[in-house]
Amino acid sequence: MKIKEVILDELKKHPKRGYTVEELAVKLGLTKASDFKRFVKTLAALESERLLEFTKNGKVRLAEVKAELVGSFRANANGFGFVTIDSEEAEIFIPKGRTAFALEGDEVKVELKSNANPLKGTSAEGVVTEVLKRSVTELVGTFVKFNEKECQEFGRIGYVKSRDKKLPYPIFLTDKGLVPEDKAVVRVAITAYPDKKNPKSMQGLAVEIVGQVGDKGIDVLEVLASLGIRSEFPEDVLAQANAVPEEVDEKDIMGRVDYRNEITFTIDGADAKDLDDAVHIKRLDNGNYELGVHIADVSHYVTENSPLDREAFERGTSVYVADRVVPMLPERLSNGICSLNPRVNRLTQSCVMEITPEGKVLHSQIGPSIIKTTERMTYDAVNLMLAGDEETLEKYAAIKESVAVMAELHEALAVMRHRRGAIDFETTEARIIVDENGLPIEIRKRSRGTAERMIESFMLIANETVASSFEARHLPGIYRIHEHPKEEKMIRFIDFAATFGLQVKGTSTEVSQKALQDFLKKVKGQPGEMVLSTMLLRSMQQARYSEDNYGHFGLAAENYTHFTSPIRRYPDLIVHRLIRELTQPSPKAIEYWAEKIPEIAQQSSNRERRAVDAEREVEKMKKAEFMERHVGEEFEGVIASVTRFGMFIELENTIEGLVHISTIKGEYMNFHERMMALVGERTGLVFRIGQPIKIRVTKADKVTGDIDFEYVKSELDLVERNLKSKKEKGSRRRPSDKKEARKTSRDGNNHSESTQRKKQRRKSKKKKPFYTAAAKGKFGNRGKKKSKKY
Repeated sequence: MKIKEVILDELKKHPKRGYTVEELAVKLGLTKASDFKRFVKTLAALESERLLEFTKNGKVRLAEVKAELVGSFRANANGFGFVTIDSEEAEIFIPKGRTAFALEGDEVKVELKSNANPLKGTSAEGVVTEVLKRSVTELVGTFVKFNEKECQEFGRIGYVKSRDKKLPYPIFLTDKGLVPEDKAVVRVAITAYPDKKNPKSMQGLAVEIVGQVGDKGIDVLEVLASLGIRSEFPEDVLAQANAVPEEVDEKDIMGRVDYRNEITFTIDGADAKDLDDAVHIKRLDNGNYELGVHIADVSHYVTENSPLDREAFERGTSVYVADRVVPMLPERLSNGICSLNPRVNRLTQSCVMEITPEGKVLHSQIGPSIIKTTERMTYDAVNLMLAGDEETLEKYAAIKESVAVMAELHEALAVMRHRRGAIDFETTEARIIVDENGLPIEIRKRSRGTAERMIESFMLIANETVASSFEARHLPGIYRIHEHPKEEKMIRFIDFAATFGLQVKGTSTEVSQKALQDFLKKVKGQPGEMVLSTMLLRSMQQARYSEDNYGHFGLAAENYTHFTSPIRRYPDLIVHRLIRELTQPSPKAIEYWAEKIPEIAQQSSNRERRAVDAEREVEKMKKAEFMERHVGEEFEGVIASVTRFGMFIELENTIEGLVHISTIKGEYMNFHERMMALVGERTGLVFRIGQPIKIRVTKADKVTGDIDFEYVKSELDLVERNLKSKKEKGSRRRPSDKKEARKTSRDGNNHSESTQRKKQRRKSKKKKPFYTAAAKGKFGNRGKKKSKKY
């Protein structure tokens, strides 16, 4: 009997059971080195034929017959794509022409044509057989009007072109919807998607005219509208907001803890209008601190299932872009009764804690309260006070002592977080200054002083304390979680750090917060500090909201939630509602919230990601628009990333652009992958991450957000002649297509079809290491090495 049949017969005896590779080999008497090698190859062949499968823990079993695979489609601008079936599994590659015209985010049915084969280094490949659910039902773009002859020829009034590169098809409009003017920015409801008859177009109706190209701020509005973010509130929402009183009613004070006699004040940016957190502090006789974090009680005014609540749930968060804020709640609430304005009564939810000098919370009281703030402070003013500015100290004498004690407690909390392993990422953010027409006139780094860090410390400890109270009482809660980094991302980062000659303690599966904290401390002040810090941050999982408490890896916190910003974040509003309703919880209330919270957590996480996408897109656009006026000028920057096709350069003001390899004149550059460097073949001219460089701006495109630089020879250049002859196999590559280069992300992952497939192969290799292990004889040479357990 053939080995193939022997394996299948054995698996059929126990179709649900899984065997380790070694276990099955022993069972079949195939333990000799020669037999075992053939055995492993046969397993690979059977898997590619989908007759057997490997479980997540590496065990072999008979393949389950799956009627269909359903997943989410991820489009590539080149026409191919990938389908995610399970977030823990590698994606399925879908070749160009086999996507069934699926669009980004569509739910699709996939027919698997071939499994991933780690021995051959190939990824799973499939064909989309059906689009089950469209993710894009509306889009925003610029309308191009047909002339009279074209209208008659095509039977359409014109077409809309979306700014989203992953939606490359024009959307033709009929005169049944709104009839926009030429160059109008419009929202379109899609009525027909690409198909075999019309493979390169869609059809729709204009449902809203956002504005006209050239209107003030239309560029930002187009980005927001394209993501479904709208500024205007529905009439019923505004009506409810307008019905809210402007002052606190005396009857609403009953049953609340009164903190109006405490020296309480807000600390925010100078231009902030929605002041949702205030603090009080005092040193206790026993040497401990009393810290009160008082948060606007938005849940008192935004009642469950009301128009305001439904709209807040839909928006999820306020969105902050260059020159505007799209608020979660109408301004009458956020800037009025819910804003903790100075010297007026305000309803709050308070978390008052007794904290030791070592930063440990001994006791806390959490619940509804009322406050009257003493001052409305700014970060700048508090930083001046902390620096000993006499004039500012005299002006705010009433809070002078409080500020000094706050600085003490902040230091204690910072030391406590550091001691337990919290990771402090030193990232830089851009502040884009625009004029009255929305044009960027200045871009600079955001600065964070002690006052900003101090308030952050107090909000963090309050969030932890509130989360701990839910966990201790075993009540339903909505947690802010940050899970352990995924293995493949940590492997990539550890390899990346090695190119700098740096080692990360631990392994990709067991790396600790302390190890990463120590690593960041080691690179502080080094040339590649910002790059390494950014790459480490990108290796982390994305924080999200969840009904399950998995802790917060980055903060090294066992319990964490969001309690401190209910004006701008819906989960915080829900936490306030839970504090009130679960003070004395009934079984019915516990069951109700346990069922409701998962949906809220999912929606809030999705809306947060949408807001981040909007902020990034607008920032990218405004930076390119700013650099349009600087084409031809020279600047000094730092090499932030090196790839086969060139390098990304970051300027002092955080603007980043591409120096394509083809623009480095008079030298042929070789890419040294392990060194993450470009090295001149003739001269030994070296470009590596973290190195200073001089560049000239050659192009900036506001529409795409792309900025192009060219290298300028200068005294900053580095030449290492001993490197010029060290060429790596396959490193000689000089792609000339800048558009292809633009598809490459900061970490050098090229999104062309071939490289994307290689990426999937690498994933497959990592997920099923037993083939590699077997080929090296780790299972066959049993006398030399113990077998692995899978």
